[in-house]
This record gives sequence, structure tokens and C-alpha cells, in this order.
Amino acid sequence: MNPRDVEPRLLRGFVAVAEELHFTRAAARLYVAQQALSRDVRRLEQTLAATLFVRTTRAVELTADGHRLLPLARRVLRAHEELTGAFGAGAGPAAGAAPRPLLVDLNTDGPGTARTVLERARELAPDCELMARFESGLTHAAAEVAAGRLDVAFGYADGLDPVLRAPLAQRPVRYEPLAVLLPEGHPLAAGESVPLDALAGETVYAGAGNPRTLEWTGLARELFAGRGILMAPPAPVAMGMDEFRRVMVKTGNPVLATVGFLQMPGCVKLPLTDPVPLSPLSMVWRKGFGHPGLDALQAAAAGLATERGWLVPPAGSWLPAPLTHGPGGG
Repeated sequence: MNPRDVEPRLLRGFVAVAEELHFTRAAARLYVAQQALSRDVRRLEQTLAATLFVRTTRAVELTADGHRLLPLARRVLRAHEELTGAFGAGAGPAAGAAPRPLLVDLNTDGPGTARTVLERARELAPDCELMARFESGLTHAAAEVAAGRLDVAFGYADGLDPVLRAPLAQRPVRYEPLAVLLPEGHPLAAGESVPLDALAGETVYAGAGNPRTLEWTGLARELFAGRGILMAPPAPVAMGMDEFRRVMVKTGNPVLATVGFLQMPGCVKLPLTDPVPLSPLSMVWRKGFGHPGLDALQAAAAGLATERGWLVPPAGSWLPAPLTHGPGGG
């Protein structure tokens, strides 16, 4: 086979192994048998007359040729996705084949807006496999989307660094009301809501120091400014909900969250009011990427927004600066 005729499948397998540095994990990510993936990598090496990986019983490492191929393979796969998106999933020799699973990051494993959109999309496209992932922070997830390791993510996209946002397309999903998570017994936990002014003098955790959640911390910093609300200092990131709850109860610090954040034992979640602060939630994906599951997600987001008024901010609500002059902003 001439290198000009390399199949995208072979490059996709190579990229997965190069990113995972593990054949079993790469095969699971692509939903193929490990033997088939190993066979594809060998076929690619034969086609290019190059050794791409050094394999031992303990590790898989890229060779110099593998490092040279990786950025080229990613560009070819992006171009292939753009071609597929431009002319439809049924074009070409793969017409009729089931699309590959779509990897959708929901941020956290629990209820919330992104989960609601995903479940509606699964109803709209029952023949597609939409797989949930939980990357905890759009800054990190957006980089994974741009690199092709995720397909779709949700979060405060306008808060991303412009360089990180540049390769991404986005769709507004909801102006999501914010809440505060309080340890049981906290003085503010007895009411039905928490006015923003009541947080003056409180030290509130909003992910400071977590490189995965820079967009969320930026939104919080803007919300807290001029209100006397203190940002909890950087601390080691608690991994998993049980550990997160334990650390939260131990420190006693309130935590900024969305109204859809899961309920946690030993904690009370209350909406913030006066004004109601909103986080502009968007869905993001790679520019030029096409997939029937993405179409279903967009249709689900549009339908839910219309049914539930997700994109109509309440009068007098607070929005971060880039959107304060949008519809209903204040």
C-alpha cells in the first residue's frame, strides 16, 4: 500500500495508542478488540516502512518516527472529520456503517443540565452510542476536545482562554442559576435560599488552584468582586465525591455550585438570590466535526431550551461581563 492510501482507521488506532501509551486502554477507547488494533498498527508500520512504537512487557513508547507522525495523523483525522461533516455521514464507502461512539463530557457524574441534554439526545438518536465522561472542568475538557480525545463538552465556554476556545464551535444551552453548597449546621443553611449579600465575609470555594476549572474560578472571582466574598485559597483537589464532601465538611467553607449539582449527605444546597447569578452554559465541539450524535445533542439542547426557557434570563439576574449586555442581562 502507498502511504497516500492510508486508511483513516489505521491513523485513528495509531493516535489512540500514542495518547494512551497502552494497547488495551486504546482498544477500549475505540471499542475494538486489542488484537485488531495491534494488527492495524502493524499494517500502518508496514505501509510507512517505519517503526512507530517500542513495545516492552512494561510499557509502550513512541519512536522518533512515531513522534513525527502524531501531529500529521491528527491533522489528517481532523480533515477527514471536516469532510464527513460537510458531505454527511452517509457519504463514501463507509455508507450504512454505524457511527463510532460519541464521547460526551458532563463535568461531574450526577444530575444537571448536561445530563438532561444527553438523556434527551439518546432518546432522539437511539441507534447512536453516546458515552458519558466526567472530566471535572471545561478548561481541561476543552483541551481534550481540541485534541480529539473527547467529542463534546459542557461548561462556561465564554470563560475559556481565547486560544483554547479558537478551535471549538459552541452552542448556548442555558443560563444556569447558581447555588451554594453548605455544611449542615452552617448559619446560612437554615433558610430556603441565600442572598448574595449574606455571603459577605465568607470564604467560598470555587476551584481556585485547580488548572482544570480556570473558567469556573474566573466566573466566581467576577461574581465575588465588590461583595466582600472571599475566594478560598488553592488546596489539593479532592478526587471523588466522598473525598470532596469530607474536605468540605472539614473546612466548613461554602462551595459555589449550580442549582443542578448533586445533593450530598451532610450538606445543604441552596439557590443564590438577590440577584440570581447565572452561569452561561454552552456545549462545545471541534470546528468541522460531524456526527449524528452531535446533531441529536444540538436538537436536544434546542428543544429543552424552548420547553424550559433555559435561554431567557430572569429579570434583574446577574451575568458575567461578556454577556451582561445580552438579552435580559443586568
